[in-house]
Amino acid sequence: MTMPEKPTVRPADARFSSGPTKKRPGWSLQALERASLGRSHRSKPGKAKLEEAINRTRALLGVPDEFRVAIVPASDTGAVEMAMWSMLGARPVDIFAWESFGEEWVTDAVDQLDLTDCRIHVGRPYGTLPDLSLARREADIVFTQNGTTSGARIPNFDWIPADREGITINDATSAAFAQPIDWTKCDVVTFSWQKVLGGEAAHGMMVLSPRAVARLESYIPERPLPKIFRLAKKGKLDEELFHGATINTPSLLATEDYLDALTWAESIGGLPALHARADANARVLADWVARTSWVDFLVDDPAVRTNTGVCLKVVDARVTGMPRERQADFAKALATLLDREGVAFDAASYRSAPPGLRIWCAATIERSDLEALTPWLDWAFASCLANLG
Repeated sequence: MTMPEKPTVRPADARFSSGPTKKRPGWSLQALERASLGRSHRSKPGKAKLEEAINRTRALLGVPDEFRVAIVPASDTGAVEMAMWSMLGARPVDIFAWESFGEEWVTDAVDQLDLTDCRIHVGRPYGTLPDLSLARREADIVFTQNGTTSGARIPNFDWIPADREGITINDATSAAFAQPIDWTKCDVVTFSWQKVLGGEAAHGMMVLSPRAVARLESYIPERPLPKIFRLAKKGKLDEELFHGATINTPSLLATEDYLDALTWAESIGGLPALHARADANARVLADWVARTSWVDFLVDDPAVRTNTGVCLKVVDARVTGMPRERQADFAKALATLLDREGVAFDAASYRSAPPGLRIWCAATIERSDLEALTPWLDWAFASCLANLG
């Protein structure tokens, strides 16, 4: 193999982490100067900031007026588990999983909630969707719209029965703001600030349809619910949560940062522009993969490949012929070299995913940075391969 010359053009910003993700273009600490620091989140200014975040999220995502939006604790994980622990058990349950976090919801359902009539549908091999047609009309459905650790997303929402009797819980943390959401097919949608818009960690968002609200007000699970999971009081939805009150103390500094991200998103053209930027960024990698022999997508089916956390695998026979442990070492060396050169930080695949690379492509990433990155990927692969000899 001929060793390529070391590239001379570097990405202007090497932050390709899949969460927390890169800040919006042009971000600086000055964006936080208007934060209500040192004030209670229950004060008028503090509560106003939180309610502003809720209202502007609703507007940007096009959430229907009859849906509720709340800020909840513990990021997207907290939001999903809050929904599962508060709502599941009233009906049969179908859980669809094809990556690490979706499999965590399986663990919750089977090992913690001990749900009866719970059918688990897991995609194999990793990154392959399960048979979505198995969703039952009478069942509650839990799924991950976009697999953050596998790079696989649902192609559409057609597989969810329009006349469903159960509710749907959509973990959309790496899909919201980057991919369409069919609100007619979703009853609970969760996401976090630190994904597509590049906000800070620890805060989750929960969107509830009228059907989800009806479930909360009609079903009281026998299991104990921790304080941070309680969305209802005495059989009624806690409406204050959807108007700027929160279950626990939020960071008003992080809230200000999220408001800044929303302002940027609005300024570039809103949701269509966010989707278009993510799609264009993902195409840069798709075009590079198409002309590169040593790499391929972890997800074989182009129809279900993500436009956010793109997952790549090494397919060169000199690497795939190694024992699996050595393949993992090679992928780690590849990510380490990219980091050391300062051209791609946090580009390794998720710890429980197959070894490879994961490159974030959503809207806060500049296309020019991805275009500058691809020659470095080729150089890093050739360098690591040379070191094997």
